[in-house]
Amino acid sequence: MAIIYTIGHSNTAVAELISLLKAHGIVLVVDVRSDPYSKYASQFNKREIEAELRRSGFEYLYLGDKLGGKPKSPGFYTPSGAPDYEKMAQSDVFRATLDDVVRMAAEKPLALMCSEADPKACHRDRLLAWVLRGQGHDVRHILHDGSILIEEQGTLL
Repeated sequence: MAIIYTIGHSNTAVAELISLLKAHGIVLVVDVRSDPYSKYASQFNKREIEAELRRSGFEYLYLGDKLGGKPKSPGFYTPSGAPDYEKMAQSDVFRATLDDVVRMAAEKPLALMCSEADPKACHRDRLLAWVLRGQGHDVRHILHDGSILIEEQGTLL
C-alpha cells in the first residue's frame, strides 16, 4: 500500500505551496493538470512552477497529458460534455501511468498537484484518489491550512 498526497495550488503564493510540500516531506511533485497554465495564477504556469520547485529542491514530473481531468480525446466525455471519469479510469494509458505513480510513491514521498484548492471539486479526489483507494492505497489531500484530509472511498461522481 502506497501513501500518495495531493495538493491544489489555487492562487496561493509559490512560497506557501513550497512550505506546505516541505512540511509534509514531499520530494516529487507530479503535475496532473491537463493544461498546466493559468491566466489567473501565472506563477503556476508549467515552466515557472517547474523551475521554482527544482530551485527549492523538489523533483517535478508532468503527467497531466495522461492523468489530467480534461482529456484531449472526445471519447472521454459524456454526451453532455462532462469528463467521463469511469471511462478514463479504464483506459490502458491511465492505468499504466497510475501504476507508475504508485511505484514512484513507494520510493519517495510525492504529491499529485492540480489547480483546485478543494480536492472535492477536483479530479484529484473524484478520479485519481477514487481509483487509488480502490486499489488499497492511502490518499491524503494537503489543504492550504496545512492539515490533511483523508476520505473514505466514495463514488466517481
